[in-house]
Amino acid sequence: MKKHLPLLILSVFLLLFCYSASAQAGKTTWYINPQTGNDQSTGKDSRRAWKTFAPLNRLTLSAGDRVNILAPGDFHQSLIPKAKGTSKAHITINFAPGVYNFYPDGALKKQFHISNTNDVPDGMKDIALYINNCRFVDIKGPGAKLLMRGKMIETCLDHSENISINGLTYDYYRPTVSELTVVNTGDHFADLRIHPESKYSIRDSLLTFLGEGWQHKPFWLWQVLDTQTGDLQRTDIAVDSIRYAETGTNLVRAWFKKNPGFKTGLIYQNRDVTRDCSGIFMQRSKNISLKNIHINFMHGMGVVSQFCQNIRMDHISVRPDPASGRTCAAWADILHFSGCRGNIEINNSYLSGANDDAINIHGTYLRVINMPKPQQVLVRFMHNQTYGFDAFTPGDSIAFIHAETLREYSSNVITQVQKVNDKDFLLTLKKPVPASINPTDVIENTTWTPRVWIHQDTVARIPTRGILVTSRRKTLIENTVFLHTHMSGISIADDAASWYESGMVKDFTIRRNQFIQCGEPAIIICPENTRSDGPVHRNIVITDNQFDLQGTKALSAKSTSGIKFNNNTIKGDKVISIKETMELKDCADVKVAGNRIGQ
Repeated sequence: MKKHLPLLILSVFLLLFCYSASAQAGKTTWYINPQTGNDQSTGKDSRRAWKTFAPLNRLTLSAGDRVNILAPGDFHQSLIPKAKGTSKAHITINFAPGVYNFYPDGALKKQFHISNTNDVPDGMKDIALYINNCRFVDIKGPGAKLLMRGKMIETCLDHSENISINGLTYDYYRPTVSELTVVNTGDHFADLRIHPESKYSIRDSLLTFLGEGWQHKPFWLWQVLDTQTGDLQRTDIAVDSIRYAETGTNLVRAWFKKNPGFKTGLIYQNRDVTRDCSGIFMQRSKNISLKNIHINFMHGMGVVSQFCQNIRMDHISVRPDPASGRTCAAWADILHFSGCRGNIEINNSYLSGANDDAINIHGTYLRVINMPKPQQVLVRFMHNQTYGFDAFTPGDSIAFIHAETLREYSSNVITQVQKVNDKDFLLTLKKPVPASINPTDVIENTTWTPRVWIHQDTVARIPTRGILVTSRRKTLIENTVFLHTHMSGISIADDAASWYESGMVKDFTIRRNQFIQCGEPAIIICPENTRSDGPVHRNIVITDNQFDLQGTKALSAKSTSGIKFNNNTIKGDKVISIKETMELKDCADVKVAGNRIGQ
């Protein structure tokens, strides 16, 4: 026994050591301080913090690990964590309060095909935060502002799951939408006060807006905001005949033979309309939570969720920083969902100051091009701004749709997907292709269609539509305020000839909302079918809403059955009867009851 005692003691010691090491594994705290840190330090102590993200990006974070970014500062590279948390031990990344400048010069650059925004398909996108193939990660930053110093995807979630972002503020040092106020007009001139953050130059009497890594001359498509009414609308201003001269600090006089549309006191916004980026981009990810997020400005197609599953957005505030004096917060749409599934929930949010829709939720139709074999179909993306991404996976269900009627006539299941090129996909199906297919027919991926719940939100200063939703699963919009959207507050579309945004609606409830001085009709159900062969949409309930109308139209509907328009209050100086507030075409089984004209 004495002979083996030293070996026994050594074994016990090694066992205890291994137990201690395993108990500590995955619970390391790493520190970054861009002001006082040093990348040659260990990063494991606040006094030995790293300076940049580079050492952290080389690690693989384990369950329970924490990253504390101790101070704001300048970052010339992206944050790219390799993070594998668990449901019981998340990985946490904390940003201390303050302003974080993210520069694109050393940032990660990747090519993405992004729905509705693919004008530059081969262009590389700079990314500030890139969460790729991660799971169970919590990113927190109450009081932290991530300031983009050039066009960047502010945060990208790529093939990740169980990711939460809480408390961050996103903004641009130089927004890509330029702003000015008309302070005076004459017969042949207008005096313009250009916002201090909207840099510019004048050369040979021509105005050029300048940014960090970009520049453009004023484009004909402008937006104009009346701050008294809150109305934000698009307007065309022919800029070729205008000449400019600087008259003071941020003061410019525009000369013309005939005023192209400038009006004293109004605020004008201008942008380069090339769709080359998005603000926040999420693709093929699931179980996502965005909470207490403040977006002061984002470039591109807003927050794009593309083929994601289960998304909750709670307390999202999209509006310029009040101290900035700016009026635009989003270059295009604010929240855009393409081909998602599971649950989409948007609540307690304020969505304003966009250059397009506040919320757009849709799928994408692809046109049938050929049937090489009895169980194969070649399909094609048709819109030049929506293509290239993987729209199908084996096991997905699809529906065949007549483009003229927008009605489904067959269904199938995909067993194999071959990407021929960025626009064409060859699908092998479980059953033979339908015998009769028209040359313009399309298919919809019906597996990737979401349930939608939008509630307790406010939509304001929107130049187009407030909310667009086309999903065949249950949709509920309730207790939301629509303030002076220039077009309809809610739009239910579906088309196979223009944007190719699918699909049919089967269960849609709009209740207890307020439509205040919106463009009319306040609610529009407008499938773009060219031939009526039965309803495109069905089972739409509009109840207990309040309409404060500019004119007389609360509802316009086409090719829809099962509409219930009940117990709504409608007021407006021009409203005489409930009947005149509705416009119906090719609709069936419409029930109207309990509505009243309010004061």
